[in-house]
Parts: sequence; structure tokens; C-alpha cells
Amino acid sequence: MRLFNTLVLALTLLSLIGCSNESINNSKKSQAILDMKRATDHHSFSKPNESIATHLEWDANVDFDKRTVSATATYSISSSKDADRIIFDIRELNIESVTVDGTEGSYEIGAEMPFIGSPLSINITPETKEIGITYSTQPGADAFLWVEGSSPFLFTQSQAILARTWIPCQDSPGVRFTYNARVTVPNNLMALMSAENPTDKNNLGVYEFKMDQPIPSYLLALAVGDVEFRSVGEHTGVYATPDLIDAAEYEFSEMEDLLVAAEGLYGKYSWERYDLLVLPAAFPFGGMENPRLTFATPTIIAGDRSLVSLVAHELAHSWSGNLVTNSTWDDFWLNEGFTVYFEQRIMEAVYGREISEMLACLSYQGLVDEVDEIMDLNPNDTHLRLHLKDRNPDDGMTAIAYDKGYMFLRMLEETVGRETFDQFLKTYFDKHAFQVMDTDNFISYMNENLLVSDDLKASTKTEEWIDGKGLPSNCPIVKSERIENVDKAVKSWSTGELSTEDLDWENWLYQERYRFLTNLGEDVTLDQITELNNAYSINSIGNNEVLFAWLEQAIRKNHTDSYERLETFLVNVGRRKFLTPLYRAMKETGQIEMALDIYYNKARKNYHSVATATMDELLPKE
Repeated sequence: MRLFNTLVLALTLLSLIGCSNESINNSKKSQAILDMKRATDHHSFSKPNESIATHLEWDANVDFDKRTVSATATYSISSSKDADRIIFDIRELNIESVTVDGTEGSYEIGAEMPFIGSPLSINITPETKEIGITYSTQPGADAFLWVEGSSPFLFTQSQAILARTWIPCQDSPGVRFTYNARVTVPNNLMALMSAENPTDKNNLGVYEFKMDQPIPSYLLALAVGDVEFRSVGEHTGVYATPDLIDAAEYEFSEMEDLLVAAEGLYGKYSWERYDLLVLPAAFPFGGMENPRLTFATPTIIAGDRSLVSLVAHELAHSWSGNLVTNSTWDDFWLNEGFTVYFEQRIMEAVYGREISEMLACLSYQGLVDEVDEIMDLNPNDTHLRLHLKDRNPDDGMTAIAYDKGYMFLRMLEETVGRETFDQFLKTYFDKHAFQVMDTDNFISYMNENLLVSDDLKASTKTEEWIDGKGLPSNCPIVKSERIENVDKAVKSWSTGELSTEDLDWENWLYQERYRFLTNLGEDVTLDQITELNNAYSINSIGNNEVLFAWLEQAIRKNHTDSYERLETFLVNVGRRKFLTPLYRAMKETGQIEMALDIYYNKARKNYHSVATATMDELLPKE
């Protein structure tokens, strides 16, 4: 990179760090110029080293009848001394006009590439300050899901590279910008974004938003629906539809405790408020860490607050991911591995080590199973540093980034000691706040500030973790006495030594019930699981994690009495974590016709594109 470009980018980041938010002002400004080298992002056409967007003004109208959004995106930009263009990523967008500093501009739309879309190249001069793009979305834009029903609902999912399907942007996690928005919606609905949000509907259906902290495009989010707000703490609250708001208020009433615990670990929360929106069940993930407003699936409303670890995970992203962001999707573990580690620490602080270690055991089991599966398909995909060039970045959303990343950080903690590691992480988040990080720079930072001796560097086997296959020999061993007792019960019950009535099912926490069901082997018979269901009515349980584990066993054991519940679940729930194993189980057990019928004839229309992309590949039409 040329020195001039480096200085321009440094000044740009310094201007972002100079925002009004106190936490940004307190960032170490010198960090903005320490390393301006940008990792190559294979999933974006943008050239931020030439011209970069720094602020967005978005004026949009949401049309439920046409299932489109019409908008103007106006960007403030900063460019190098010889810049002659700025490039935005677009896919599924109708570009109507472009302005450059308020006058009509010339632009070119390049050839479309699968899943990446097209470059929108706009001619500029080095002095250009503002770009305006007027456009509309397609009814089938992949980021959107328009939920039908008596009360319509719209939500977006921008991660990883779907923001470009609803707004032209430099759609790379390495590009951060602030934004303001003005959104017009039907006057019986409320609009919400990843920004400062309203708490009440207004009569005009016009809502204004402000996000003073710079964010990457994948954290842009919009939701429109008939929702209500309830405060659950000084800095926390929940939004949900009227039929769910009471349950949501109860389920997430401990969010403030989680926030306080997180701040006690790794420093002040930098986003002012932490609110949560319960989305329709078609949401493809458990949660999405949109700043100030986590999007969450209703499947975590269990009635007993047992699934709050997901909230802890999304909250932890406020530091790892949102505050310090992976530079490219090849560095995804820097978001998710750190977040799983932080999630476990929050859970331990609020609910105790026993609970957090049960969660860690479940994560470890899932990791081992997924490593075995991936090793058979593409061993390089078990590296922490991903290799996603020419691939959809969604391919990297596996247990490797999440749980191998967590195990690496846990190993570091156990190597240097918790107190030392906590201070390292707290300083890391503070020093790199509102900046991006790639794997090589993190390793350098870690070696300089944590692994300060050759012996420490050698003992951690960092290269094996980052660029090695499978799990290194120094992977931590996670033990949980409660989980071990469940494993003994599985073995005894499976062989008939322990009767169904003597299981401790009623006293088990959800983690123990989940472990029991997921560990049932091929030797367990249909009669046994029928007896299990008759004794404990698992088929009608309210905890969706346990229900999912039960339904997978029901498929594999041909427990036809559960198939009606299975179909209802698949038609109404769009969470990919549940869908993939259930459809795969039907496929693997010779029940492909049932899978195809449910998916294509009843369920697919209810799913988000993130889910259908995976299911279409798993269940191709004949």
C-alpha cells in the first residue's frame, strides 16, 4: 500500500474514532495508524484502499404489497489522491440513478458472479465527498423474509454477504461506517434497526434512526412488524409481537444481569443499550448480534429461562465481533471463537461453573462430531483460518470457528492463567475498539503481549490450531460430573440395566436431557423410546433444544407417533441448526419422500434464503 493511502485511511479511522460516543473517544487513537494493511476480501468488489464509505444516510419506504424497499443511500466518502472510482457491492438491486456531490453521476454495473453479485462502479475525483444511489430491491431479495399472516412482518439477515441484496454497500467486514436512517412503513407497524430505536409506534409510520458507532455492513439490520416493547433493566429491554411479549419479558428478565457480568469481565459496554427483538420462528439462526438490537428466534422461549446462553452469546458479540471485527470471513473464528469463550465466562459468572461446564461439554461433543464429519469431506475446513475464496462464506459457519476457536482460547487461559488471560483480553478489546483484526495480526499481538517467552509460544502449538487439521493434542479436556452421570445413565438404560422409571429425567436440567437424547446409540430400540416418551411426554416438551433432539431420535427409530409433531415443527420453525439434522436424518433412514413432501410442499415457503440454500443442496429435487 502506498504511504498516502495509508495516511488517508488512518485519518478516516481517526475521524470515526472521534464520534460523539464516549467509548469511541476513549479508544487508543494511535491504534488506527499502527497497521493499515488490509487483508484481501475475496467476497467484496469494493476497493477501500482507493475510496471508502465512512457514513450513510438512508431514506427508505417499505412496501408490503410489492415486497420491496425503495430507497436512496447517500454515502460520505474519503479517497486517495489518485482515486477515480468508488465501488459498491450489489445483488438483486434495481439501480435507478446515481449522484456525485449532488449532480448526476456516471456509473457502470459489472458482470454478476454467483452469490457475490456485481460491482457498482461510480466515477469520482479525489475531491468527491458524497455519493447518492437511488434504487429498489427485488421481491425475492435474499436478505429479506416477508412473513405472511394477519399481521405482516419483515426482517433482514445481512450476515455474511446479504447486506448487498437490500442496500448498495462496501459489503466487507473490514469496512466500518456510521449511519442515520429514515424509514416509512405502514402506520400500524413499527420499524426497528441496529441503531437507536423507538419504543412506541407513531401515527405516521415514519421512524428515524441513528447509529453513531461505526459498524460493518453485515450488522445493518431492519425489522418491521406489530411489536411492543418492555423494559427489563436500566439498559435492556425486549420487543416482541403482542402474543409473545409477556413470555419474552419473563424469559429475558435477567438480561441486565448478563450485561453487568460481561462488563465486569472485559470492560464497559460500548453501545449504550442492549435490547432484543423476538422474530418470527422462520428466523434461520438462534440469534444475530445486530448492535443495540439482537435478533432472536422464539425457539429460545422455553418458559423457564433455560436457554439464556444464546442471549449471553449474542451479548458477548458486543465486544468480539461488533467492537473488534474479523477483517474477512476467512478470519471468522476471531468473531465466533472469542464469543463462545466470552459466553461461557458470562454463564459461569451468572449461573455458576457447573452450568457453564455442562454447556462446554455439549460444545465439545458437537465439535468432535463435526470435526470427524468435515475431515471426511474437506480436512482443510478444520483449520481455524478458513479458506473461503470462490466459496460462499456461509460455508465457514461450522463448529470449527465457534468451538475450536473457543477451545483454543480456553487452552490459552489454562496455559497462562485466568487472571493473566483476562487482562490480555480486556486490553485487546480496548486497544482495538471499533477496528478490524485478521488472524496474522492477532497472532503477532498475542505473541507480543501474552506468549512472551519461547517456552510459552512452543507449548501452545498455535500453528497447529490456526492452520492444522483436526484438534491439536493440547486441546483442553472438558469435564462435567453431571454430564458424566448422564452418560452412565445412557449406557445403563440402553442395555436395560436401568429402567425408564428410574431415570432422573424430571430433575435433569435441559443440558442433561439434551445430552441423554443425543447420545442414544443404534442399539436403542423403538420400544425403548416409545416407553421413554410415554413416561415423560417428551414429544410435547416446551424446550425446543430437547424437542429437536427427541425428534431426531424419533426419525431414526421410526417413532411414527411423533411424525405429526415433526411436521408441525419443520413447517413452522426455520432455524437452520434444527432443520439440517432433521431433514438429513430422514434422508439417511430411507424416508426421503417424507422429507421432500414436507420441505417442498409445506415448509420451504416459510424459510429464509439462508435456510433454503442449505436445504436445497441437502434435498435436491429429482
